[in-house]
Amino acid sequence: MTEKPDLAALLGSRICHDLISPIGAISNGLELLMMDGSQGGPEMVLISESVANANARIRFFRVAYGLAQAEQHMGRSEVQSILSDLTRGGRLQIEWQSDQDLMRREVKIAFLLIQCLESAMAYGGKVQIQMRDGRWLISGTANKLRMEPHLWDMLTDPSCRPAVIPAQVQFPLVAEELAHSHLRLTTELASTEIRLSF
Repeated sequence: MTEKPDLAALLGSRICHDLISPIGAISNGLELLMMDGSQGGPEMVLISESVANANARIRFFRVAYGLAQAEQHMGRSEVQSILSDLTRGGRLQIEWQSDQDLMRREVKIAFLLIQCLESAMAYGGKVQIQMRDGRWLISGTANKLRMEPHLWDMLTDPSCRPAVIPAQVQFPLVAEELAHSHLRLTTELASTEIRLSF
């Protein structure tokens, strides 16, 4: 019997695939304008930074929300490149500590958890991700965290399914990914730090 397709992941992959080409074309157009000797005023800088940010977000979303096959791997350098581009000039710092290539499905879970942490860090902060002895350790620290315990509860309690808004969709998605991969998440919530492991 074939496995039921993950329609949400297929949709995520399709949207990212369809958006990456026009964003790449805008980026190429900007390069041509610069080579043509056009003045790089503040508007050109703004457009260039916006295109780079959009490109970084789509690369991140492709992993977090796209399809991840069971045996698919991701290189450490690719992960670090995505996260470096994503956080450039932002208030969130992400430190990825892994010396090896990893299963794409596990990186997908880690990326979704980064988004969960980001939702608690409205004023920025630092996220650290480590893969040690076959276990993922992810922490988020900030001077001020916005705690929404009902969202974190759904990651550890399969019976907890509160209503979510679009900005919180990563929470039920990561809960599904954990269940699908037969992984159990542990959470520790404090006033300035959230610790996660699976």
